[in-house]
Amino acid sequence: MDMEKLCGVKPRRFPNRVKLAQTASRSFAFSQGQPAAANVACFAPTAPPISASLLPVNKKKIFNDPVYGFVTIPTELLFDLIEHPYFQRLRRIQQLGLTGFVYPGALHTRFHHALGAMHLMQLALRTLKDKGVKISAAEGEAALAAILLHDIGHGPLSHALETAIFQDVPHEQLSLFLMQRLNAEFHGRLGLAIDMFQGTYPRPFFHQLVSSQLDMDRLDYLNRDSFYTGVEEGRPGADRLIKMLRVHEERLVLEEKAVYSVENFLVSRRLMYWQVYLHKTVTSAEQMVIRTVQRARDLARRGVEVPANSCLGYFLGRAVSLAEFENDGKILSHFVELDDFDIWSAIKAWASHPDKVLSYLAGSILHRNLLKIVLAPEPFDDEFRLGIKELIEEKFNLPPAEAALLMIPGRLSNSAYNAESQEPIEILTKKGDVVNVMDASDLPNIRALSQRVEKFYICYPKEIV
Repeated sequence: MDMEKLCGVKPRRFPNRVKLAQTASRSFAFSQGQPAAANVACFAPTAPPISASLLPVNKKKIFNDPVYGFVTIPTELLFDLIEHPYFQRLRRIQQLGLTGFVYPGALHTRFHHALGAMHLMQLALRTLKDKGVKISAAEGEAALAAILLHDIGHGPLSHALETAIFQDVPHEQLSLFLMQRLNAEFHGRLGLAIDMFQGTYPRPFFHQLVSSQLDMDRLDYLNRDSFYTGVEEGRPGADRLIKMLRVHEERLVLEEKAVYSVENFLVSRRLMYWQVYLHKTVTSAEQMVIRTVQRARDLARRGVEVPANSCLGYFLGRAVSLAEFENDGKILSHFVELDDFDIWSAIKAWASHPDKVLSYLAGSILHRNLLKIVLAPEPFDDEFRLGIKELIEEKFNLPPAEAALLMIPGRLSNSAYNAESQEPIEILTKKGDVVNVMDASDLPNIRALSQRVEKFYICYPKEIV
């Protein structure tokens, strides 16, 4: 029987026959007042079922970023890396750790930052290509993969726990280990990205875009962190800086007219460090979390039962060195299971632990009853520290060794620019000379910003005051 006469509609040509059956049956059902399911048979001869696994997956995605607007994922390899569990884990690691205790909006994640840095890398590569720099498709994809994965080795709460759980295991090295593991999984397609990440690729400007004193990592985290904290002064002027990029003898430089933009970038960085990253209340909160995990670790290694899930418990129970990470793949497999939720769920459990120090610290973090912090330009003398420890002993009825755990001394330091670095920010003058930005500026700002500033602090319970 003729299909048009039977169904009352003229069949249209669709590229996807499943859509054809669904659309036509829905239309016919509405026009005849009958259930759609009863009319699917009209098109059964032309619409055999198609398995979803056989349909091609669109990997050229676009996502909407609150900082930059629409951002594209330009290649299938990058899409597959983003979809990988190692990268998805970054959704569960906050970019600024405990900074949300001071700036409530600072709840963005390492996932957001990595995608933003990839976007800025796309802009930088496009700028350089427009200025005549030859960049192959393979090099462009490798640079994007390198910046996308540069933070994949971050542990829980970002930098806060790098020393509390491990023994001198920097996150950059863990990122490299994970990139090497992914390279094996992707059949060697990340080899070029790893060379750029390590700085062994013969065109060093690619590494400088990934890791230097003016890289896409810094430009994004300053942009993003200032956006989510609301600290407007922290915006680095990333768009103009990227437009001023050039390559000279395979090294990254900036045009001479970018000098004042670099000054603005360094001032923004200085402001963000002292106003956000090294804010005294943020410092107190981070030091409390570090001391809490250290106390749990010490108890666990003495044989005391400390509640923790399997992956966190693995690291609390044993000291793991960088060499062990490199030689034992199981350790890295445990690491990629760790995220912020493991730490927070453990802290909730530790708040009721019988150990006085652990329960006090954990409960105080949960309720934001943070330790009082005092800053000074010089180290605190021994007499002052002894007096605090004695007050803690008396107030909490603790032996001297445990009372000392509730007093946390330390030092904060930062310089916005390291003029002596092997990777200085360089300016290409109109005469064709390449000079350090500090020598290119006619203002004293950059020289002043290169000076290291130090502050000393001591944290202790408010209850003793």
